Amino acid sequence: QVQLAESGGGLVQAGGSLRLSCTASGTILKINAMGWYRQAPGKQRELVARNSGGSTNYADSVKGRFTISRDRAKNTVYLQMNGLTPDDTAAYYCNADVFTGISAIEVWGQGTLVTVSS
Repeated sequence: QVQLAESGGGLVQAGGSLRLSCTASGTILKINAMGWYRQAPGKQRELVARNSGGSTNYADSVKGRFTISRDRAKNTVYLQMNGLTPDDTAAYYCNADVFTGISAIEVWGQGTLVTVSS
């Protein structure tokens, strides 16, 4: 079994910053990719940022404001969010592609809420 534990969400004023963290635990041989997705009320879930090996992708709406990073020794991914706006309000979900030693699986966290007030 593999679980993702997210933290760092909360309420912040427009222009402020938050740092999200996600740690994977369980039967893990290798994590091939980790990323962050978000879902705002009334909208579909969308990619925010994802790292796979040496490649990193960002949504156009967050480029220059958000930074994804990984600590592979700790099985952890971070999302530093600066210059937050009300449009960033959403539930943020951590995602990981994990090789357990037996199979490759995709795992999702439960989500952490980010609310940006104007």
